[in-house]
Amino acid sequence: MQTPIHTLEGWLRHCEQLHPKTIELGLERVRAVAQRLDLRFDCPVITVAGTNGKGSTCALLEAIALQAGYRTGVYTSPHLVHFEERCRVHGEAVKPSYLIAHFEAVERARVQNGEEVPLTYFEFTTLSILRLLSQSLLDVAILEVGLGGRLDATNIVDADCAIITSIDLDHTEYLGPDRESIGREKAGIMRTGRPAVLSDPMPPQSVLDHAREIGADLWLFGRDFNFSGDKLQWSWAGRGRRYTGLAYPALRGANQLVNAAGVLAAWTALRERLPVTAQAIRNGLALVELPGRFQVVPGQPALVLDVAHNPHSVAALAANLDAMGFFPRTHAVFGAMADKDLPAMLAKVAPLIDRWYFTDLPTPRAASAAALQQQWQAWQGAAGHPAVPSSVHPDPLQALQAAAAAADPVDRIVVFGSFYTVGGVLAHGVPRLHASHADSANAD
Repeated sequence: MQTPIHTLEGWLRHCEQLHPKTIELGLERVRAVAQRLDLRFDCPVITVAGTNGKGSTCALLEAIALQAGYRTGVYTSPHLVHFEERCRVHGEAVKPSYLIAHFEAVERARVQNGEEVPLTYFEFTTLSILRLLSQSLLDVAILEVGLGGRLDATNIVDADCAIITSIDLDHTEYLGPDRESIGREKAGIMRTGRPAVLSDPMPPQSVLDHAREIGADLWLFGRDFNFSGDKLQWSWAGRGRRYTGLAYPALRGANQLVNAAGVLAAWTALRERLPVTAQAIRNGLALVELPGRFQVVPGQPALVLDVAHNPHSVAALAANLDAMGFFPRTHAVFGAMADKDLPAMLAKVAPLIDRWYFTDLPTPRAASAAALQQQWQAWQGAAGHPAVPSSVHPDPLQALQAAAAAADPVDRIVVFGSFYTVGGVLAHGVPRLHASHADSANAD
């Protein structure tokens, strides 16, 4: 390191510039730097992998632990607006200045004795946050796996409990072409003799096989825990513990009950080391918050923010939109990465959308708004659907402004496709829409 770096933004630029053009996959490099840092956790660690539902699961774990009186540390990725969102201590995002000393320590360890270890941006930043958490006097650390599991930088930590959420097709160029291949990668976070909770009601056989091969303490839905519910409340039971009359999680969407059931299984599995009361569970479920996961913002028109970015999560979004009730028109602000299965994503939600606002995103991985519009028009024509109007915009906020200008007060706008898409409309805070013709419409 030639000159000192005094800001978090400077360190993030440094990490981006370090990123090697080619690098061997594996944890050896990350472990080598972690050993130089003497990185270790003195508290129980819960690691969460999966295709969808990881962020919600981490938020539910954190909310219950906080209500139980524990000092929590959480690492999640990616962020919506600010990098420091990736690290929370005792329920609060860390200040950017707190991260700088840990970036400096990782850089010193990375180049120690002139033996430089190459790290990717994700590996470098993960090590920095892990070091911060390891020194924060935590009662429990909750780590969200970035991509896959077996080779993810978070997997240098031997978790005391692993949770694997729903598994579906995403990042197939890295993880494999089908659920069995992807499941095998996710299963890499399990440890011998330690609890491994599968939230997915229909997990791939590869996950079950790996758990048995290594002797993990497998918690399966339908065998080791289950849940039931009606329109007002739900109940959970598993391995000698039962909770009845629970309120539904404050996170919206039918899929959140599956996530919450896995979370209760994890707390039950850890009850000897981290006991939580029924009241802490009830309060945690009621108070949990997580921006961008079927987040409904009141206003005229209504605004829905969802980071759904693959066919499985977009299908869940479509089901949740359908359950909201009647809206005359639904406007969609959509931006996505170029490597996503865009036709499958569009097909899941297209019947609900009356107008599209495609947007560029500030990353080279993204498809351009024009390319998205072309793919939409090609899919629409091939499927024989009637033409639905669309437009292109340079960023998510301008796309949202165009949608708000075109929408009636009783319509709704849904923003989805990527963390960048939702983050773009949250850059200056949560938008509160007030249609320009709302007052005159209300007067009629």
